Amino acid sequence: MSHTQNLSSLYEQDILLWSEDTVAKLKARDFDHLDIEHLIEEVEALGISQKKELISHLIVLLEHLLKRLYLNLPNDYNGWERTIRTQRGELEVLLDAVPSLSTRWEISFDKAWQIALKNVRKEYPQISFPNEWTYNCSIAQILNDDFWLESSEAN
Repeated sequence: MSHTQNLSSLYEQDILLWSEDTVAKLKARDFDHLDIEHLIEEVEALGISQKKELISHLIVLLEHLLKRLYLNLPNDYNGWERTIRTQRGELEVLLDAVPSLSTRWEISFDKAWQIALKNVRKEYPQISFPNEWTYNCSIAQILNDDFWLESSEAN
């Protein structure tokens, strides 16, 4: 069995062991013995994972913002606001850890909006939710503004 086949089978049998072996080889600058194909695959997957995490947190945040803004269910406000705070915190941590995700904010927001809107419309078909986000969607506003206070002040 060739060296490449050994590395490939290690990857398929025990990815943690493969990962530790790869890190050791990288630290030792032993580039000739790396499983390059799987290393490329894993690095690509890492980037994809970060993008998906951003969208996932935004979906949950937007679903709960929509509920808090458009549903008159005061007994649920506390739980929705708690989820909003949690998701905002998760997004802050993610954006601090991966600052380049902020360059993907607008496209991620648009994708998350479409999914969140579809989800809440399915959950509450009797409610007329807007087709577009009617507030500022910048990172700072989405992570900080209590939009429901703004809408109640307008009333």
